[in-house]
This record gives sequence, C-alpha cells and structure tokens, in this order.
Amino acid sequence: MTELRLGPLLRYVDEDTATVWVETDLPCEAEVRCSPAPGASSGRGAAPGGSARTWQVAGHHYALITVVGLEPGTETPYQVLLDGDQVWPPADSGMPASIIRTAVPDGGAPVRVAFGSCRWAARPEGSRHGPVGPDALEALAEQVRSGGETPDVLLLLGDQVYADETSPQVRARLAQRRALDRPPWSQVADYEEYTELYYESWLAPEVRWLLTTVPTCMIFDDHDIIDDWNTSAAWRRDIAAEPWWRERVLGGLTSYWVYQHLGNLTPGELAEDPLFAAVRAEEDGAGVLRKSAALADEDPESFRWSFRRDFGRVRLLMADSRAARVLDEQNRAMIDDSEWAWLREQARQPGCDHLLIGSSLPWLLPPAIHDTEAWNAALCAGARGERWARRGERLRRAGDLEHWAAFPASFRDLADLIAEVGGGTASSPPGGPADVPADVPAGRSGAAGDVPATVCVLSGDVHHAYLAEPHFAQPHFARAPVSRVVQLTCSPVHNSIPRYMHWGFRFGWSRPGRWLGRLISRHAGLSRPQLSWDRTGGPWFGNHLMTLALHGRSATLGLDRADAGPAEPGTGDGGTGERASAHLCRVLERDLSPPAGKS
Repeated sequence: MTELRLGPLLRYVDEDTATVWVETDLPCEAEVRCSPAPGASSGRGAAPGGSARTWQVAGHHYALITVVGLEPGTETPYQVLLDGDQVWPPADSGMPASIIRTAVPDGGAPVRVAFGSCRWAARPEGSRHGPVGPDALEALAEQVRSGGETPDVLLLLGDQVYADETSPQVRARLAQRRALDRPPWSQVADYEEYTELYYESWLAPEVRWLLTTVPTCMIFDDHDIIDDWNTSAAWRRDIAAEPWWRERVLGGLTSYWVYQHLGNLTPGELAEDPLFAAVRAEEDGAGVLRKSAALADEDPESFRWSFRRDFGRVRLLMADSRAARVLDEQNRAMIDDSEWAWLREQARQPGCDHLLIGSSLPWLLPPAIHDTEAWNAALCAGARGERWARRGERLRRAGDLEHWAAFPASFRDLADLIAEVGGGTASSPPGGPADVPADVPAGRSGAAGDVPATVCVLSGDVHHAYLAEPHFAQPHFARAPVSRVVQLTCSPVHNSIPRYMHWGFRFGWSRPGRWLGRLISRHAGLSRPQLSWDRTGGPWFGNHLMTLALHGRSATLGLDRADAGPAEPGTGDGGTGERASAHLCRVLERDLSPPAGKS
C-alpha cells in the first residue's frame, strides 16, 4: 500500500477551488475527496474533489491536486486517498477533520491574514541563543482546533527551514549518509538532505494538522539556503569557491520550488507553467529543476520567485528580496529590474482595498540600524576609499547589514511606489514637474476610495516584533499618501536572540540611537533620508504571530505571543521527555484604518 510521507498541505483556496500538496513513498494516483459541506446546495453534479498523478524528483514522489466544485463560504471536510486507499486523516490521529474553508463572495466577511517568520522545528545543536520558548505555530494549531479564530491564510515570511543550523536528530540522519567532519559538516549538503529538514519541520502532529486546514503562502529568506545568502558580490565570489556550495544551492532552490514555491501559484498559473509541465513529463524531473535552479542562481532575471495572491479586495504581493538581488557595488538593488517592473505593475493596478507587500526583510528598521546599514553600503561602494571598503565588507557580513537600508536606491524606490499607490506623489528636483509617471493607472487621484485604505509592508527576519509608520514629508514628497502606511514586522515564530540584542534594538529607536546613527552616516557623506518614520508599537520579544483582519476599508491588527501551558509528555528542548503545551496570548489589538475622511 502506498503511504503518505508528508502533507497534505492546503495551499490555495478561493471561493470554489483549492490546491492540496502531498508527498508519497511510491508513484500513485493521489485524490482529494470532499465530504458534503453542511448546508451545501444539492444538484450541482459531482461531489467536490480532484485527483492527480504523482511526479518524481530525485526519487521522491509528489502531487499537487486541484480541488474543484466547492461551495462558496463553506467549510468542507476532506480526505486524501492514494490509489483508492484513504491515508488521511489517519484513523488514530486524535485531531479534528481537515477542512477547506472557501471565501465568502463580495467581501461579505473579514479576511484574516496571519504572518510571521523564522521557525526552528527543533533547537539546533550548539546554539548559543537563550531559551527558545513555545512554538507559535503549535499555539495557533491549538487555537484553531479549540474553535478559536482561524486565519484565512498563513504567510510564512522566510526561514521555514534552517539549512545551516541543524538539530541533533537531523545530524544523526545526515551522519548515516556521510562523514560530518568534512564540509559542509553538519549543514545540509544536497536535495536529499533538504527533505530531512522539511520532514522535521512539517511532521510534528499539531503543525502537520494546522497545515492541512489553513492555507499557506511562503517565501524564502537566507537560512533556507545559508546565513547571509546574497549579502554582496564579494560574498558570492567567496562562497562559489567552496567545493560543496554548488550542490547546496541547487538542492536548496530545487527543494524550495517543490516544497514551497509551487504551492504559491494559483491553479491558472499552474496550468500554464512550463517548468511544472516539463517536470511532470520527465521520468524524474530532478535534472530539469537543477538546470532551472542553476540559471536562476546565475541570472536572477531568468526566474521570478515573487508572486501575487488576491483574497477578494485584499491584494498580497510577495516580493523576493533574496534571490533577485543585484550585487554590483555601484548598482546594488534589492530586486532586479524585471522583478521591480513586475512589482510596480501589480501594485499600481487599481481595485484593492488593502495592499500587502510581503518581504522577508523589513523595509523600515530602527533608525540607528538603518543609518548604519546605509553608511556601510556607502563605504563598500568606495565612499571613503579602498581600505574602508574592505573594512565595510567585513563589517557587513559580521553584522548582517543587508536589509533594505543597505540597498539605498531600492529603499527610496519602494517609498516612492508606496506613496504613489497610496495616492501621494514624489517631487522632482527643484523647478521640475511632479514625479507622476505618464502611465499611472486611472483612479490614482488620491481621492478617498480610489486608493487602498492601507498599504502594509509585512516582514520578519529580525527576531522581534514591532510597528513603524513613515512620514511622507516635503520636500521629497509633494503630497502624502491617502492610504495608511504601516511596516508590520513579526519574528520569530519559534526562535530567539541573545539578551544583549534586546538592548540593541531598543537603543536603535531611542533619541540617542537616532543621533548616533546620523553621526555615523555623516562619516560616509550621507544626507538625511528622504523618508522619516517612528516606531508606533513594540519592540516585543518572544515567539509571535501577527494577524490582520481586513473588512471593507477597515483594518485591525492583532499580535499574539506563544505562551507555555502545563507540561505534557513529549520531546522537549531540554531533553526532559516533557514538552510544554502552547497557547496564544493576545498582547496587542490596534485599529489600522485610515483616519475619518481618508477612507
């Protein structure tokens, strides 16, 4: 009998269609069969469901099943069958049924978007971090299974797996394949070893069940490949000289395509995707995917990892801020020209009440850190000569100075795009016309209702949570946006940082921190940023998830911390044989709707 190795993962859901991803141990016909939804109308023909033949990558078997015929606004239990035998839910799971919740038409209900980043499935061996605490995904699973608030989608904003920090359990499995005293040591080496990371991350019972019933969107960050991935051109030259690197990056990008990226696509995009068709046409698609991954790594403009998803009148644009970078020191950009053109085109299309821009890395950092990263970027570009450029590169890698602030032109471009989409305008140099491109879509007048009520930049990476709001002031911005613009940063889901970094982040927002940042930036001859911003919430430390509830032109933000409950039998970080249960505790609820008269 064919067995289910991983999944099912519910990935895409709209009013009447869904996609479900599975991994199996043998080739088979995979089927999703839906039970009749309570209250569903009859007479619509065949029961909802779908099936697909598995395809193979590096000896592993996968299927992405499109489920059709669902009723709008319903909750439909489903089962997974392989060659006609039911394999999900297991008879002894003890968990509720897996459910597909379809969207309510015409914005008749709030859209709840939960998000966060940075999740260790298990504490890595030798970690110097402090206590990790309970897993926010396990806490969310407990909330959903007990009938609490259920997100309509879960956005995982990077570091879903840690290729460079493995747990004792994963290391033991790697040691069965190769010696760990040679490069890449206890880090993962190739596609096969990447599969071990996904098994560890997604097979925990609570998390596995959660991913069967809450749709997910995902984007990578550095640890999905390696710490500081694509920090600089010098970093790429150094890592490319390592004999183990090619297999690592090809395995990382190939496994990301299979386990994460493919499920981000809509059914229509899947039907037209030539790479997906080519993989399914091969006896084993590993070779096709390796060629595509190699080209994507060498030429970022050849492949777009960014994607768009629409939830009624809520638009999500998930931007690739890792693989799409331009790293030439004189032309650094967070995303390449092709990716930027796509992002502008998608953002400027009218017709959404809320625009969400997902980026694994925060756009608005604590000002002292922002100024330090901008100073470092200028040094590395030669602002103070070759000696300072070499020092700057060493500091950049040591301090992880590679957020949007370290790509100053991209930081400004994103600010200008957000201002434009939100109904504002950027000024030209003195005496010039307002910087409003001729091809701005109709309806971008800035009048209430013509622009999104909110533009939210959703990010993670920095292992704490905070809110920041920019000020689009003159002289650079001729008119401030009508939309409310907010940077929402939520990290980690399950990780930690050393205690001294708590102080550093708090100092970065303080008045002395701002003063120090400006002093540092002047060393490189930098003027004040064209944009200013303030922290309006946080910082909060611990394992968190944020949730946006978006309904019409209103927006409410909730921040929940994962707290430990009574200890249960299990496998804990401390090796005691007990694991603390987890639950979510709301620590903030805030209205993000625009002020009266702007919405």
